[in-house]
Amino acid sequence: MYDYIIIGAGSAGCVMANRLSANPNTKVLLLEAGPTDKHWSVMMPFGVVALMRSKVRNWGYHTVPQQHMGGREMFWPRGKTLGGSSSINAMIYTRGHRDDYNDWAELGLADWSYDRVLPYFKKAEHNERITDQYHGNLGPLNVTDPRHPNPLCDLYIEAGKRWGLKETSDFNGAEQEGVGYYQLTQKEGQRYSAARAYLWEIMARPNLTILTGAHVMAIEFDGKRARGVRFRVKGETRLEEAAQSVILCGGAINSPQVLQLSGIGDPADLKAAGIPVRHDLPGVGKNLRDHLDITLQQRTKTAESYGFSWRMAYRGAIGLMDYWIRKRGIYTTNVAEAGCFARTNPNDPRPDVQMHFIPAILENHGLNTKFGHGYSTHACQLRPHSTGRLWLKSADPFADPAIDPNYLAEREDVECLIRAFKLSRDVILDQAFADKRAKNHDFTWEAAKTDAEIEAYVRRWAETVYHPVGTCKMGHDDMAVVDDQCRVHGLEGLRVVDASVHPTLIGGNTNAPTIMTAEKASEYILGGASAYSRAA
Repeated sequence: MYDYIIIGAGSAGCVMANRLSANPNTKVLLLEAGPTDKHWSVMMPFGVVALMRSKVRNWGYHTVPQQHMGGREMFWPRGKTLGGSSSINAMIYTRGHRDDYNDWAELGLADWSYDRVLPYFKKAEHNERITDQYHGNLGPLNVTDPRHPNPLCDLYIEAGKRWGLKETSDFNGAEQEGVGYYQLTQKEGQRYSAARAYLWEIMARPNLTILTGAHVMAIEFDGKRARGVRFRVKGETRLEEAAQSVILCGGAINSPQVLQLSGIGDPADLKAAGIPVRHDLPGVGKNLRDHLDITLQQRTKTAESYGFSWRMAYRGAIGLMDYWIRKRGIYTTNVAEAGCFARTNPNDPRPDVQMHFIPAILENHGLNTKFGHGYSTHACQLRPHSTGRLWLKSADPFADPAIDPNYLAEREDVECLIRAFKLSRDVILDQAFADKRAKNHDFTWEAAKTDAEIEAYVRRWAETVYHPVGTCKMGHDDMAVVDDQCRVHGLEGLRVVDASVHPTLIGGNTNAPTIMTAEKASEYILGGASAYSRAA
């Protein structure tokens, strides 16, 4: 028997395994459905391109047809390996706006205000450059600047400044708004996932067992208390028991899926899937929120960008040698090195749009191959009003759930993305790129001139930027799934700790907030504030 069983070795699960197994008298089992992360595509930052196509380390989900987006079934990549999505993402380190967390406090979660969560961001962080009151320098998660930024990024920053954005060197400090380079979860030219930060150095702990290829089927109960976890590994079905608690860290898709497979959720959803109702909790799978993103592209007459060409083949061969020998050069890129946070609505006191600049022609998550060279901008709405849900298609624990983000159901979301399109167009066509931009344009967005045409483009081409949250939301209302210490309402010995508990979507990339959530939740589990948080 174990003291704790952790389901999912993603960004949150890695943190929990590290913190809970620090006591040598505590036995911890960490279950991960995917394989190990020891693979070149995970370690090499540029490997993110290959990971989008991976059938092994990527769940590769698809949504149901989207009612407000022409009936499209949209691709939702999620990490399926040690480190979870932190092992396949673009490694961007942003935390969101301070008022995002103050919004949580106003929802009745006083212990999750910005001032209360900042110490846990700092506890997790080892920032190589910034030393101030907003950043940590002693944590396990390495954060650094891009090692080999593409020269087109400087032109993007110049263009952003011309359109009213202030250049910044820190999106996570006193002010979020601005344009500049992102900091990244990398170290010495390699990805620094949650697994590398929190698991690699502790794998030999005798009280920690890590099982990969372990697909969870359900949580087992004695009455209202979680007793253990039933899972399948190497063709064998096993049941392991937990003396203290089961901690669900599967993320915004897999956590509600496992709860529903265990009979916890909306009775109507469970009965439709053929699952006996164990515990009526209607919020499970609801409140799904995600950042919807539009992409604009341009071709260049130079070959500085990343692309498919004979010139790139030569650069790629030289760069590969540089990477393997020195861990430097073009393969250290995360592809999205620069970006901005902008206010397109003058009545909004905080940025409502985030942009990522890509020194490459990018379409359909990079799955479409475009020959030649160019650059792209991604722009997403930071606080969508539309909410969706997910549910089981059947009682089969190996079947994907049905995912309906319900994109663009609310008019405010459409209006924001129209403004985001216009800002992207202004920046991408700015005179900063005049000497680089080619004349032979062939992209659909260029035909969109009026607001109606832009809206049609958004509905036809917008995609996820990979930030789903909220499906096991934290709170005290009728649709809340967990309380402010991540304990599942009405049950004992069961917590959910990951992005699914976030009651709203923060304004930024979600990996760092997920790690923060696990750092904070681990202290709840261990019995209160640590010496670190008291000092902070």
